[in-house]
Amino acid sequence: MARDYLFTAFATLFVVVDPIGLSPIFLAVTHGLPVHARRRIAWRACLIAGFILAGFAFGGDWLLRQLGISIAAFRIAGGLLLFAAAFDMVLGWRIERESKTAEQALEEHVRNIAAFPLAIPLMAGPGAITATVLLSGQAGGDPLQLAALIGVIVGILVLCAVVFRFAIPIGRLLGVTGNIVISRLFGVLLAALAVQYVVDGVRTALRS
Repeated sequence: MARDYLFTAFATLFVVVDPIGLSPIFLAVTHGLPVHARRRIAWRACLIAGFILAGFAFGGDWLLRQLGISIAAFRIAGGLLLFAAAFDMVLGWRIERESKTAEQALEEHVRNIAAFPLAIPLMAGPGAITATVLLSGQAGGDPLQLAALIGVIVGILVLCAVVFRFAIPIGRLLGVTGNIVISRLFGVLLAALAVQYVVDGVRTALRS
């Protein structure tokens, strides 16, 4: 059971955060900066996103209880939200919107691009936050599974840092076509996970 939960958590967050797909965005927002500055930005963005997702992993379920929202209802709503994100990815709207966000950050000369737009909303955006809260609720208060979720969050963000470190060669290797294919593939996988969240939420609601 713990192994299945670990695999589900990793697959979900990997698809939602999409570290490989963030590579061209990282290149865009750090264009013209020296290598050492890019490395500092990459690690800072990962730390910020990690604190945000970890906070929702620990306090997301408590917040739902305070608002009187059941896990089943949030799972259904979260599944619909994730499906919308997957729809954007499959049609290519997600890439266009994120690229515009990155361009806007450059035009406005944001002082700390690690926080915006890298950490928020590209890494710890609504989709990743929703997935983290849903996975935390699925853990059911089990300390082992919650620790596994935190480990998955750390692992995904370390992977993001590695991708950012090698963003330039990865971008050259994938090319425009490669990035488009990967984004579409992740979109289809995310849509399937989103539908599963909705199905699980409906089942839980009917049982209760």
